[in-house]
Amino acid sequence: MTATERVSAGPVDVTDLPALRRRVSAVLVASQILGGLGVATGIALATVLATEVSGSESLSGLAPTATVAGTAVLSVPLAALMTARGRRPGLVLAYLIGALGAAVVVVAAAVESFPLLLVGMAGFGAASAANLQARFAAADLAEPSARARAISNVVWATTIGAVLGPNIAAPAGRSVSALGIPKASGAFVWAAGVFLLSAVVVAVLLRPDPLLTARALEPEADTSAAGGSLRAGIAAVAASGKARLALVTVTIAHTAMVAIMSMTPVDLGHHGASIDLIGLVISGHIAGMYAFSPVMGRLADRLGRLSVIGLCVGLLAVSALLAGTAGSNHAQTAVGLFVLGLGWSAGLVAGSALLTDSVPPGARAAAQGLSDLTMNAAAGVGGAVAGLVVARASYGWLNLAAALLLLPLAALALFSRGSRAAARQRADPSDTP
Repeated sequence: MTATERVSAGPVDVTDLPALRRRVSAVLVASQILGGLGVATGIALATVLATEVSGSESLSGLAPTATVAGTAVLSVPLAALMTARGRRPGLVLAYLIGALGAAVVVVAAAVESFPLLLVGMAGFGAASAANLQARFAAADLAEPSARARAISNVVWATTIGAVLGPNIAAPAGRSVSALGIPKASGAFVWAAGVFLLSAVVVAVLLRPDPLLTARALEPEADTSAAGGSLRAGIAAVAASGKARLALVTVTIAHTAMVAIMSMTPVDLGHHGASIDLIGLVISGHIAGMYAFSPVMGRLADRLGRLSVIGLCVGLLAVSALLAGTAGSNHAQTAVGLFVLGLGWSAGLVAGSALLTDSVPPGARAAAQGLSDLTMNAAAGVGGAVAGLVVARASYGWLNLAAALLLLPLAALALFSRGSRAAARQRADPSDTP
């Protein structure tokens, strides 16, 4: 560590770690509640607003795609910034960019500029990057045996804001009706304010910085600038079969979730659902994503990461079946979207913990940045394709395509489990898988 990093981290006393873990967790929980509120409020109406501004349903999927692309693009520079300066500066910067992006979306809606709206949605994605990176901040100081639980507790905190977000979309829209802008853009007015508040909470309260403190406890770890580069992340993941499985898990789970979730409001609208009903369905989906993440974390710590990755595959397959065959049955769509959230939660928690377990401490931030880049880039493509599939075929075909994405993940997970069992058998011939 450099002298600057030691000063930033402050004196490290192992006996203070339990209290420090609780403090870091509390601050991250608060920021996740706020960040989740802002992101969910905007995402709930992103495709609706895009349809209104562009005048084309087939282009509506580009709005969430732009958000995911913004999240992906920012992941690598965020990882580099965190490697050099710690978690706090990276999270604050991401929330500030998210607030600016939300403001640009409002302006784009007012002037009816679809290209400008996409630019704003890309900036809006920075807040999603902050929310995703916060889960790794929770793991910085956690014991390896409790790492998945630490990640899942912060993911869970998003539940409160994320569930409330879609349900305040309508009041947010009414609050801007006098301004002469589309009601759907009101959600982004509120999101901008929430992201600014999140930035303040992190900047003031996330002290000492968890990543810098973790480095102080492992002074032998390589924390050079090169350790935060994209190349370092790729090398670390390529060197570990478990890390590769983790990367594939979060990428496929996130891509399937984004593709299905982003087009569900459009499909519900086709079948006569009101904006309030759409908000309730998305709220249920987000509850599945976040509310049960502590369960997934405990399962991943107790049963193993591979078992929960298998659970992820099963849940996502069931969700695609339910949502894809629902038609005008709004209740079945709601159940399908809830299960979709559960599957995403299992994949994100287990995959994130497995990735952190499987790479050297000095390369973790870079590998984590690579993970978020890959999962969001793939999901961005999935979101764009989703709009075209629904416009040219149907929502049912979209769910079938998402289900097919699970096949390579299932094969890789089975191969990894078989390799682990074989290694155990070689180490101890009396041990049965």
